[in-house]
Amino acid sequence: MAKLFALFIAIAALFAATAHAQSWPAKPVRIVTAEPGTGNDLIARLIAPHLANVFGQQFVIDNRGLVAVEMVLKAAPDGYTLLSYGPPLWLTPLLRQVNYDPLRDFAPITMAGSSPNILAIHPSVPAKTVPVLIALAKQRPGELNYSSSSTGASPHLAAELLKSMAGINIMRVAYKGSGQALVALIGGQVHIMFPNAGTVAPHLKSTRVRALAVTTLAPSALAPGLPTLSASGVAGYESSSQFALLAPAGISPNIIERLNREMIAALRRPDVTERLFGSGVEVTTGTPAELAATMKAEMAKWGKVIREAGIREE
Repeated sequence: MAKLFALFIAIAALFAATAHAQSWPAKPVRIVTAEPGTGNDLIARLIAPHLANVFGQQFVIDNRGLVAVEMVLKAAPDGYTLLSYGPPLWLTPLLRQVNYDPLRDFAPITMAGSSPNILAIHPSVPAKTVPVLIALAKQRPGELNYSSSSTGASPHLAAELLKSMAGINIMRVAYKGSGQALVALIGGQVHIMFPNAGTVAPHLKSTRVRALAVTTLAPSALAPGLPTLSASGVAGYESSSQFALLAPAGISPNIIERLNREMIAALRRPDVTERLFGSGVEVTTGTPAELAATMKAEMAKWGKVIREAGIREE
């Protein structure tokens, strides 16, 4: 009798979940994201009109900065609170103690895009190729430096990955933001930087910055004409920032499937792809399982770099 009752409860729960998924959304949906002007914010704003049109409800952008992850973590898994975020979601737990597990507590929907870094140097550095820069760094250990923004951000980790793979010693100079770090490079206060493609793009054709390589494994359309670091003597080198769309864990698989389909359709619209490309982001989409695998692989890769370099969030 007890087994029959348990089976009845399970079937009733399944029907309730299915009915909820079919009626969703019955009210506006909130996409929580970082600060205005970030890639995560732009992605959310560009896909929201398409989602609103398809689902017949508003998709409201809610900029919450550093507390965005915490808000979605605590939200009900009912499909009315979503998250547009990137590597800080899955890398922050490697830098300091947090109250969540990115793989357990969030449901992946789809990868949205990626942005490579550019290995850039000040023109005063006597190197026009990656091998020459590496040789120079080995001749002058600890003398060359690099600028970066926040601890654990892609410009920081990209430089630490080069240090590890190339066996060189270059010193970090930290700045509060990527804009300040780039200004320091342009002004000659530092020698090297790994800015995101969108940040440095306006300066690549000037004589104030010399770009040596892009950090993707394959040549990137965001950095036309630049060789990859992997093909420039640091075989296998790869670094980029990803942008992802997620929900609280426990959300109905049917809602995830619908969101995945329509978010991908929105991201692949030519106007959206073009707008993102102009901001230094290449659209990359996939299944929820593929996003989960990417997050897991990124945590393993960067966890090793972070441990070996002794990096902790300040």
